[in-house]
Amino acid sequence: MHSADVNECNYNPCPSDGFCHNIIGEHWCSCRVGKRYVKQSNTCNPDTGFIIGVTMGLFGLMVFIVITIFWGQLIIQKRKLNKVKQEYFRQHGGLLLFDRMKSDKGLAFTVYSLAELIHATDNFDNSRILGKGGHGTVYKGIIKNMPIAVKRCALVDDRQKKEFGQEMLILSQINHKNIVKLLGCCLEVEVPILVYEFVPHGTLFELIHGKNHALQISFNTLLRIAHEAAEGLCFLHSYASPPIIHGDVKTSNILLDDNYMAKVSDFGASILAPSDKEQFVTMVQGTCGYLDPEYMQTCQLTEKSDVYSFGVILLEILTGQLPLKLKGSETQRSLSSIFLSAMKENNLDAVLVSHVKGEESMELLRGLADLAKKCLDMCGDNRPFMKEVADELNRLRKLSMHPWVRIDLEMDAESLLGGESTSGYEIELNGYPMGESENQPINPRSSYYAR
Repeated sequence: MHSADVNECNYNPCPSDGFCHNIIGEHWCSCRVGKRYVKQSNTCNPDTGFIIGVTMGLFGLMVFIVITIFWGQLIIQKRKLNKVKQEYFRQHGGLLLFDRMKSDKGLAFTVYSLAELIHATDNFDNSRILGKGGHGTVYKGIIKNMPIAVKRCALVDDRQKKEFGQEMLILSQINHKNIVKLLGCCLEVEVPILVYEFVPHGTLFELIHGKNHALQISFNTLLRIAHEAAEGLCFLHSYASPPIIHGDVKTSNILLDDNYMAKVSDFGASILAPSDKEQFVTMVQGTCGYLDPEYMQTCQLTEKSDVYSFGVILLEILTGQLPLKLKGSETQRSLSSIFLSAMKENNLDAVLVSHVKGEESMELLRGLADLAKKCLDMCGDNRPFMKEVADELNRLRKLSMHPWVRIDLEMDAESLLGGESTSGYEIELNGYPMGESENQPINPRSSYYAR
C-alpha cells in the first residue's frame, strides 16, 4: 500500500519571490519572467540574457517603426514634390517646349532636371558664384565635363511664368558669335533656372574698372569689343524674329571669351518686342546710370532704350569712369550728364582718360564721342538704330587700324547716322578683310510676342 504524497510546497522551500511546483516525491522552483532560479543559493536573480534580448527586440522594433514612418513620409513628400514640380513645369510652358523639341529634332536646347543642376553646382555653393545682379545669381557648373553658367532668376510675375516656355523657344534659336548661347533651362522650380555657355574671361566692366584693369588693354581692343557687342545687339534687334529688346545693356553684361571677343549676356532677362504699341512695361528694369530717360517717363521699352544704354558703354571706354557716382552734385553724378556738358562746351579733352588721349588721334576719339552723343539723345527717335551704331564703330575701327590714311568721315557719318560730323578723313579700303555678315534671320515664322 503506497503512502500519500506530501506537498512539499507547503513548507515554502522556494524563494519568496518565486514559484513552487510539487511533483510526486519532490518539488521544483521557478521565477517570474525576467528572473532566473539559482538552485545553489535558492534565489531568483535577474535574467540578464532575457532582459538584453527583450530590450534589443524592443529597440529593433522601435527602429523599424521609425524607419517605416520616415520612409513613408519621404515617399509622401517626394510624391508631393513631384506634383509641385509637374505643376511648375506646366505653368512655365514646359509641355509646349517638349512638344516643340520633339517636332524640331535640330533644336539644340536641353531641359535640365533640378537634380542635374544641383549636382553641377555643388548644391549652388557660394564658392561657385560668378556674379549677382538684379535679375538673379549666376553659378559656375560642370555637366559632362563641360563648364556652364547656371542662372537662378529673381522672382517673375504670372505673365512671365505662362510665357516662359514660348520665350525659351525663341531665345534658344539665337545663334550669333557675339551673343552668349542659351543652352537650356530648368522648369521644375518656382522661378525658372537658365543655363548658358560658360564665358571664361570676365566682363568688359572688369576690363575697364575692375580686377582686370591692370591689364591695360589697348584702345583698339576696347573699340573692337564695343563693335562686337554692337553687332550682337544689332542681331537681337534686327534679325531675331520677333525682335528682342535686351533691356539691361551694360559693361557687366558684355562677357569676354578666351580671345577677348565680346559676347552679350543676360538676354534671358530681355523682353520680346511687343506687337501692340500700347503695351507698357509695368516694372522698371535695367541698371541705374544706363537707364533711358525716355523709358523712365513713358514705361515703354524700345530698341532705342538699348541704344541709349550702349551710348553709356561708349562713354566708359572713352573716359574710364563709372556711369554713376554716389558723391557730388546731381549733374556731376551721372557720367552721361558730365559728358554731354563737356561736348556742349567743346571740351571733350577734359573727360577723356589720359592714356587714351596719348594713344589715339583726337579725330578718332571725337568720332567715337559724336557717336556716343547721338546714342544719348534725350529723344529716342533721334537716336541711331543699333545697326547704324555697329556700322559706325566698324568704320572707326578701320580708321584706327589705318591711321596713316585720311578719309572723309563727314559723308559716311551723315549717311550712317543722319547727322553732321566734326571730323574729316578718307581711308583706302583696298585689301582690307571685310568680314561676311552673320546676321541671318532666325525662325522667320515665329509670331511669339510678350504681352
